[in-house]
Amino acid sequence: MPSRPLLPRLNRIYAGFTLGFVLFVALLALLEQWGMPKSWIGFSFLAVTVLVYAGIGIISRTTDPEEYFVAGRRVPAFYNGMAAGADWMSAASFIGMAGTLYLSGYGGLAFVLGWTGGFCLVALLLAPYLRRLGQFTIPDFMGQRYDSQWVRLFGAAAAIVISFIYVVAQIYGVGLITTRLTGLTFEIGVFVGLGGVLVCSFLGGMRAVTWTQVAQYIVLILAYLVPVVWLSVKQTGVPLPQAVYGYQVQRITERERELVQDPREITVREFFANRARDYERKLQDPEQALARERAEASRRIAELKAREATLAQVQQAEKQRAALPKTPAEATERWTRARQQDEQLALPLAGMPPHAQPFAGQPEGTLDERETFDRSRRNFLALVFCLAVGTAGLPHILIRYHTTATVREARYSVAWSLFFIALLYFTAPALAVMVKYEIFNGLVGTPIAELPGWIGQWMRVDPGLLSISDINGDGILQLAELRIGGDIIMLATPELAGLPYVISGMVAAGGLAAALSTADGLLLTISSALTHDVYYRGVNPRASATRRVTLSKALLLATALSAAAIASQKPADILFMVAAAFSLAGATLVPPLVLGIFWGRANKQGALAGMLTGLCVTVYYMVHASTMLRLSLGVPGPAETWWGIQPISAGVFGIPAGALAMVLVSWLTPPPSQEVRERIARLHRPPQP
Repeated sequence: MPSRPLLPRLNRIYAGFTLGFVLFVALLALLEQWGMPKSWIGFSFLAVTVLVYAGIGIISRTTDPEEYFVAGRRVPAFYNGMAAGADWMSAASFIGMAGTLYLSGYGGLAFVLGWTGGFCLVALLLAPYLRRLGQFTIPDFMGQRYDSQWVRLFGAAAAIVISFIYVVAQIYGVGLITTRLTGLTFEIGVFVGLGGVLVCSFLGGMRAVTWTQVAQYIVLILAYLVPVVWLSVKQTGVPLPQAVYGYQVQRITERERELVQDPREITVREFFANRARDYERKLQDPEQALARERAEASRRIAELKAREATLAQVQQAEKQRAALPKTPAEATERWTRARQQDEQLALPLAGMPPHAQPFAGQPEGTLDERETFDRSRRNFLALVFCLAVGTAGLPHILIRYHTTATVREARYSVAWSLFFIALLYFTAPALAVMVKYEIFNGLVGTPIAELPGWIGQWMRVDPGLLSISDINGDGILQLAELRIGGDIIMLATPELAGLPYVISGMVAAGGLAAALSTADGLLLTISSALTHDVYYRGVNPRASATRRVTLSKALLLATALSAAAIASQKPADILFMVAAAFSLAGATLVPPLVLGIFWGRANKQGALAGMLTGLCVTVYYMVHASTMLRLSLGVPGPAETWWGIQPISAGVFGIPAGALAMVLVSWLTPPPSQEVRERIARLHRPPQP
């Protein structure tokens, strides 16, 4: 087997890398004890890890197309599984998973079930067959399977759109982590972190990305496991958080009952309920309400000037007037978002469901409670379905199984991918529970003046991620007065647990590795689709290998800069952007891939109809059901859902619609050629010994 001679050498290299990383962390811990400033520790983690990744990229540079696009098809299954794990462990997994489980409780397990279940679909339905056909990209496979340039181009367009949405989320995560490590502003942090993305993928393509991702997986899994094991020992005395966090769930449930009945919490919730009603009244006539607010702000400024207030007071009042919405449409968008936030904070536990409760509502309660229960369960199952099917359609994941030496290695590679992913996914629920225990018992009820300094540091990074307001004026932090975003739960865990700052730096380095590894794979997918599937296959089939690789590098750079520019605007939370990419991937790519492998009657007309239908239905429902998207795009009318399904699961409608359209159009149009049918038959023949 071609990959076996590599194994001893790779084992030595990555064993040495792991040992070196552990020693590096130990050295920084020692220097911290000797007084090394925190900012220096953060810069050290950023500089050293990125330099190592850059070194791997430089060593792995190539201009050979097969090396650049599929790493020479000689990556051993074990290391390809590790690279796929890093490719998969995006900012959403590393940063967002624990935060989602913290905020959603049991409902957040939909992400764990969907994402891991998706790899089972990859192993059974796609990976070995894609590898057997031996193409460079997913659109390349589709173009050959359906013998159609239009199918190839549409598949390339879908891969580009899906990957671009996904990569924006990753670069957002890169900016967030870089800011935390260095103290730079978020916008600058995005472009500084972008340099780390480019050095890994620009010179060596898939070969450089593969060996960099193996190193990044080692960093991210150590960074994820160390703080949660430490937290488990602190709370339970047992260093196996996956085995004992159920006891902490029981203690959280008892604390939740206390918080629901706490009179101070009730006072704060009433304040938010009243403010939500005020926003509702404003939204009934936004133009008139905005005019009243402007008049009131001008009157306040005039009053301050009349009584000769200080310059600072006048300037503050003028800033408040300038911050008012400029137009009724902007006011509608801002007040709608504020009303929704206040309505959530007016609920018990700041709108979070009880952690151990499977679904909202009660299956045997009142009519409203039963309806709420059914809707919650439907959304859970719909999200699991979208994430599982979407995983099977992500181009940057599927292309990983083109890099193995044989079909058998591709199957083993998927199994190793599941193993390495499970190490993190089995730990994330434990981490969420233990962080919630710390917040409910360590922060809530603490005098605001005595809160730890790291809270103020995170508030300066982004008040949208963490903010505190003393609503009832008692100087004590209530749960409803703490607004914490899911994107910082993991990053703030070491400080929340009282661990040395070097562990915070290591966690941030792990998050950076997760975001960089996925961003590398996505950028390479986009540039490969543009260069190989659009330019080489469609525009200039005579292009030389050197020209194709050079063009791919230029497009990779342009794509990275475009994604960074969008990410710097903070367009949405990481998880929503990633989930949108999954719904689009499942609806546009999975039906033509799976039916193309297992149904010989599927033809190019059906594939085009299926992709177009799945895309249109998914996008339509996202806009139709999302208030924020409607406001952002200027679509009139209120958002409406079908059967209560949230827009994050739009693919639950697009996936079956695309599959049905593909089947119907394939039956109504001529069958594929004999050559195509023979090509499909070869996919299912056992490999020759």
